[in-house]
Amino acid sequence: MALEQLSDVVQRCEALPDDSYTSEDHDVFAIAGRTCIEEGNSPQVLSIVLDERNQNVVRSMGWNLLPPLIQVLLKKEEQHLPQCLAIFNHLLETCTPKELLIGILEQLEDDDPDGIAERLHLLLNPLQKVLLRLGSQKASSLGMTLSSLLDQLAKLPVPNTKEQEEDDVFSLCRCCTHLIEFVRPFVVEARLNRSGATRSEDELRTELLKLNSDCSGVHSALLTSDSIPDTELYEKSLVRVENGSLPADLLEIKTFLTVPLDLVKVMTMCPQHDLRTKGLKVFQLSIDKFSTEAKYRFFEYLLRTSNHSGVEGYTIKNIRSQIDAALQPGNANVWFEGSHLLPLLRKVFKLPDGPETDLLQYMDRIMESLNLLRYLVIRDKVTENQTGIWTELYKIEDGFMKPLRVGLNMSRAHYERELHDTMENKKKKTKEEAVLSVSVGGEKLPKMTTDSQIQALHSALHTFDMMESVLVRIEELIEVKDVEEAAAEPH
Repeated sequence: MALEQLSDVVQRCEALPDDSYTSEDHDVFAIAGRTCIEEGNSPQVLSIVLDERNQNVVRSMGWNLLPPLIQVLLKKEEQHLPQCLAIFNHLLETCTPKELLIGILEQLEDDDPDGIAERLHLLLNPLQKVLLRLGSQKASSLGMTLSSLLDQLAKLPVPNTKEQEEDDVFSLCRCCTHLIEFVRPFVVEARLNRSGATRSEDELRTELLKLNSDCSGVHSALLTSDSIPDTELYEKSLVRVENGSLPADLLEIKTFLTVPLDLVKVMTMCPQHDLRTKGLKVFQLSIDKFSTEAKYRFFEYLLRTSNHSGVEGYTIKNIRSQIDAALQPGNANVWFEGSHLLPLLRKVFKLPDGPETDLLQYMDRIMESLNLLRYLVIRDKVTENQTGIWTELYKIEDGFMKPLRVGLNMSRAHYERELHDTMENKKKKTKEEAVLSVSVGGEKLPKMTTDSQIQALHSALHTFDMMESVLVRIEELIEVKDVEEAAAEPH
């Protein structure tokens, strides 16, 4: 039955233009394809996927087959492994890289150390291939990927003894080795022509150095190395404190709150990279020492006062970690699930200036918000609604998703027009190329050539594409959840 449904939807859609496939077509393809693979019909699916007549459909919808394929590849079931591997490799070469990237990152997440190591081992090379297919527009995608990879790597236990380290009992060394191999081609690319680096190479180097929280302008307050001793002292004091032991009442003490806020300044304004890195490390260490309620209050405060996209994005990433911990069996708490969580989510899922929000300025915050929303609709079942996300969803759609969609359309139209005008002006020039001055957020950037401006505009458009890819994925997940909920209801 499932094989017939898959064949029918592929045959029907192949006669249609790519942009006319409906959400129902995607759902039928995904559900039928998953069932076929789970029921052992991988040879037949491989035949459909490799058929030259079906490549338009495979290119548009094939990435929906990633979850069941990856499950088979992880289980290493010999009977169907070659066919599933062949399907998987064909999808990596055929499907659009944006959708492949989102689909693979979704399958990367695991909480079991053995599972984490196996998923990293299986998926790092495919992730690398997908990112390389993005060409010069890969920087923001690489940043998002590295963030997800480091999140998973951080869950692996650290060896306590020399013997554990030598035997690599937790696979930490193996995973680190794989990660080094993963970033190698991007490091090589970032090093090429360093003296005359293009804008895309600079962006790639920025992501590799994890400089998302760097200062962004000639108005940054300069912090000197005089603050290093105080930072070191604070770190040594924190190390002795038990995780989760500092109560929320301490946040009422002004000096206690001032220290982590000073660390935020170090993280975002200090011109020294090593000190920014140290500030981020100690900042996270201080968060780890807070009780659950204190974390909640502190995140709420940062979202309300920081006015810095990088800090807000990092805060939202921490919120996601706390929600994930709360949803683990036996870890329930009143702050990061249920009614207490909703006010915090409302602060997360909003655009600072509605549809008029500068999406590039707030990129870190918006991407982390989208990643959190995607996580919630995947992780929290509609029937359980532990986080309250399904009760709040209509508000999130009206106050965040729809304005973001409008903002993306407006921003893309503006930047496409700018790109068109700039390229037309370049064609008309007969003299030596003029140097242009560009303003972002009211601040003048260093003068740039026409080619550099064109690269910057392409990069901005790629950022909008990445935001829209995650937004579309969330919309699809919500639709699938609604379909599954309706199917589960008694008739």
